Amino acid sequence: MTENPAATNDVAASLRARINTGQPHTARIWNYWLGGKDNYEVDRAAGDQIRQLHPGIGEYARADRLFLGRAVRHLVSEVGIRQFLDIGTGLPTADNTHEVAQRVAPESRIVYVDNDPLVLAHARALLTSTPEGRTDYLDEDLRNVDAIVEHAAKTLDFSEPIALILLGVVIFIGDQEDPYGLVRQLTDRLPAGSHLVLSHTITSPSMPDVDEAVRFWNEHGTPKLTQRTPEDVTRFFDGLELLEPGVVSCSRWRPEDTAQGEPEEVAMFGGVARKN
Repeated sequence: MTENPAATNDVAASLRARINTGQPHTARIWNYWLGGKDNYEVDRAAGDQIRQLHPGIGEYARADRLFLGRAVRHLVSEVGIRQFLDIGTGLPTADNTHEVAQRVAPESRIVYVDNDPLVLAHARALLTSTPEGRTDYLDEDLRNVDAIVEHAAKTLDFSEPIALILLGVVIFIGDQEDPYGLVRQLTDRLPAGSHLVLSHTITSPSMPDVDEAVRFWNEHGTPKLTQRTPEDVTRFFDGLELLEPGVVSCSRWRPEDTAQGEPEEVAMFGGVARKN
């Protein structure tokens, strides 16, 4: 199970003890950039400093959220997926996975997984559901594959296709922890017809300010980030059938048609792939 301290009888007190308000945390900064209210002054200060180093950083959060919506709508409407395992959920905002999926198919089932105590404190917002569908929340770490699958199987049918969502979470798995093997362990548990939706911050010579912002974060924030090249991100989909347009800037994965033309590229790349 998790390495989190054991919960006390007073759940609220236990959660408060696990929330470090003196150090910026990536989930809370992400929430701040998305316009949420579930963050602290230390997060807003760090978020503003990162934005000074890389003014476009806030667009990553929005691009990633819009990518989630487009990917989920495609999987529900075009592929027929009705089950979602969303690991590294983050703080609830608008258009969470269950809201997007159940808007199209009310019978959809979603299991959220995160080990951030602030996310757990707001889990009620994630546990709303249509009468026909179901949502569940697991306080667990991405690294604990067996525990995640065992709990998720109480809500999801692992004999039917499942969409595994890993948005902006594998960046917290260092190279020494075998991130590719970890993702493979998860996809190996899924039946044929399942899909992987994954996004990841990239490093690129064309975006040096991103590297500077990440260096600042790793000096001051938690948890630490590991950047990877677009080619490295594509490796997470090895053995799967990548859907067009492949691994690209999240803003450019099947964007809505607009008069402005192709969206600006952001340093958050993502893709969707099918397990055959």
